[in-house]
Amino acid sequence: MPQNSEIDNIDLKILSLLMQDATMPYTEIGEKVFVSGSTVHVRMRKLEQMGVVKGSQLIVDYAKLGWDINAFLGIYLEKSSNYVAAAQELEKIPEILSIHYTTGIYSLFARIICRDTQHLREVLSDKIQKVPGIQRTETFISLEERFSRPITF
Repeated sequence: MPQNSEIDNIDLKILSLLMQDATMPYTEIGEKVFVSGSTVHVRMRKLEQMGVVKGSQLIVDYAKLGWDINAFLGIYLEKSSNYVAAAQELEKIPEILSIHYTTGIYSLFARIICRDTQHLREVLSDKIQKVPGIQRTETFISLEERFSRPITF
């Protein structure tokens, strides 16, 4: 059971169903968890207000749009105090999909998407490595994503 006592097993079941298919109608969810569609709506609004649900997103197959390079980037900062400023600059680069402040050998770990290897080289040399505070980077090109899934409750 979650630590927040305002979230119960029905909320968790609703979340699990929507994480698997965010287009599922609330009436169908209600049938699966034995509540009304309006109850699902009220509970989703509550979860949004609590900050548990932060929105929804469309999942796109970038490769089918010509963006064939999916890569991960280990980023070394000159010093950890550069984190906030570097992260703010990296957020401005549209090819960067996510940034994580990490433990271990990298200060930051990022996921980037590019059209091809030439585009990847340009993003690395002309954008990322010019961010003040970044010492160096290591790039890991993903050959295949086997699966990506939400956690189930």
